[in-house]
Amino acid sequence: MTTTHARTRWAPAGLLAATAALYLWGLGSSGWANSFYSAAVQAGSQSWKAFFFGSSDAANAITVDKTPASLWPMELSARLFGLNSWSILVPQALMGVATVAVVYATVRRRFPVWAGLLAGAVMALTPVAVLMFRFNNPDALLVLLLTLAAYCVVRAQERAVTRWLVLAGVCLGFAFLAKMLQAFLVLPGFALVYVMTAPTKVWRRVRQLALAGVAMVVSAGWWLLAVALVPASERPYIGGSQTNSVLELALGYNGIGRLNGADYGGLGNLNQEAGPLRLFDTEAGGQISWLLPAALILLAAAPWLTRGASRTDRARAQFGVWGGWLAVTGLVFSLMQGIFHAYYTVALAPAIAGLVGAGAALLWERREPFLPAAVTGVTALWSYVLLTRDGDWNPWLGPAVLVAGLGLAVALPVSSRFTARRQAPDPEAKALEPVRRRMPRWWGAVVAGAIAVCLAGPAAYAVDTAASPHTGAIPTAGPSTGGLGPGGFRGGRALGMSPTGPQPGTGRPGGAPPQGMGRGAGRDGVGGGMGGRAGGMGGLLNAPTPSAELTTLLKSGAAAYTWAAATVGSNNAAGYQLATGLPVMAVGGFNGTDPAPTLARFQRYVAEKKIHYFVGSGMGTGGRAGASGSGGSDEAARIGAWVQETFTATTVGGVTVFDLTAR
Repeated sequence: MTTTHARTRWAPAGLLAATAALYLWGLGSSGWANSFYSAAVQAGSQSWKAFFFGSSDAANAITVDKTPASLWPMELSARLFGLNSWSILVPQALMGVATVAVVYATVRRRFPVWAGLLAGAVMALTPVAVLMFRFNNPDALLVLLLTLAAYCVVRAQERAVTRWLVLAGVCLGFAFLAKMLQAFLVLPGFALVYVMTAPTKVWRRVRQLALAGVAMVVSAGWWLLAVALVPASERPYIGGSQTNSVLELALGYNGIGRLNGADYGGLGNLNQEAGPLRLFDTEAGGQISWLLPAALILLAAAPWLTRGASRTDRARAQFGVWGGWLAVTGLVFSLMQGIFHAYYTVALAPAIAGLVGAGAALLWERREPFLPAAVTGVTALWSYVLLTRDGDWNPWLGPAVLVAGLGLAVALPVSSRFTARRQAPDPEAKALEPVRRRMPRWWGAVVAGAIAVCLAGPAAYAVDTAASPHTGAIPTAGPSTGGLGPGGFRGGRALGMSPTGPQPGTGRPGGAPPQGMGRGAGRDGVGGGMGGRAGGMGGLLNAPTPSAELTTLLKSGAAAYTWAAATVGSNNAAGYQLATGLPVMAVGGFNGTDPAPTLARFQRYVAEKKIHYFVGSGMGTGGRAGASGSGGSDEAARIGAWVQETFTATTVGGVTVFDLTAR
């Protein structure tokens, strides 16, 4: 085997090994990561019913506010290896390695090995990808399935193979079960590319797409049908909905509400920064946009780079797959008026990586010197902007990237001296061969240097992200010195909090944080929680860490009860549930605004001695602020008021606790 062939064979393995090291390095330092989902994993590892429905607790009071597919790999891992940080997070990291492999394989279908390696490296080093493949939010499985769907579409387009297109539909259907309607944002681009470029007759293309659509509906709909067929009394309440409906959850809270800011569940629009430049702003820029300008330039240049190609050209089809993904998903993320968090942008990483890898390969094939110079210069300049936003973090890096990048941008066209040769197969022939471009041998070294400079910024953020623990509901990649939005949130408005649950509609004037909520958000993107354990409230986005005394109390006599305790909000319940290993009822679901349970049902549970303790303090009778004018329920506030009026409060470990068995 020649040296070149050996490198070709082992280079992809080296890429995946390096990615695995980056994604698995110090993984356990993040603890429970997002406690909301870790508690659901705990529940699913104890109860197969909780596993199937995605319940927050093993006694199946309420589900998480997503479909459950993203929990299943983590729950199976916890069943095999026990519940701990590694068993929860390692499946996510392995999904990241698999995603890098699929990006490489997709680009490699048409372009050389080095182009696939470049695309894989861009994917692996995207800061938000490093973050989310080391975290337990649903995005890891979503991105892997979307990337697999892209690979299947590329395979189907090559020879108009129906089975590959059907498999793409299956991947998109299961992606829906990971994060609902976000999975379908890639669908318009994928379908358009296939119907325009597949090498077969148009009506066959339409029939193939119809079959893929059926496969997608079946793979997404089987779980929805199963939930619909189970009587509501025999399954947990569907968290995130106001009517105990999966369809409402998909189309409302996780659907239309995300697009137009409509209030489904009492929190309304948490982001006021929608606009065409959202992906470049202080919230999302450092997460995803490092190579976004390069990808957009290459996408815009694709028609020219593939000029003269046939309708079925595979290079053009790949640009269509990646470009359609980037365009539709990017526009939705930029303009959506509802709840948006910067980590959502991990769904753009494969598209950017694919465009960069494929575009670089076409530029090399065409021996284009000026377009690579523009890509390098723009990327270096934008990296400088992103790096200097965090001025106290490695302040030398931004200027170094800028100077090196601009220098290489100038060197690329200067060094690309073309040598024209005219040869004829026969000395007497009148026709001459076309002029053939040749580059100096060291031009490749200049190109390699340009690629290294373009990757320097995201690579630095990626390493910093992997080296730092992340917890809470809104993690962010990169150094923690980045700009915080109002109220200590990255790009969100301040939320007022009461000890019994979140109180929407009480943001402080001028973006001041609520009492007890500082601006030192650190890695979580949240302002430091609620100032310790006072009141038993971990906050809307963070789970509390109960004292040993409180943990012992909640465990005492727990075998006689269905739920060891109840408390308002899923993150509150998650903290106590993970500490005790026992079911804790999340009254009101994630936001404390779901009508689950109702006051009457909660009173029945108490009368039947199914709940031992209620954790909370300072509960007023005025209900949840703004409940009457929002899409959320005030049942949690009514339950809190009834508990306070009916039972005696005691303080354990700084937390107010009510024994529901002693009036």
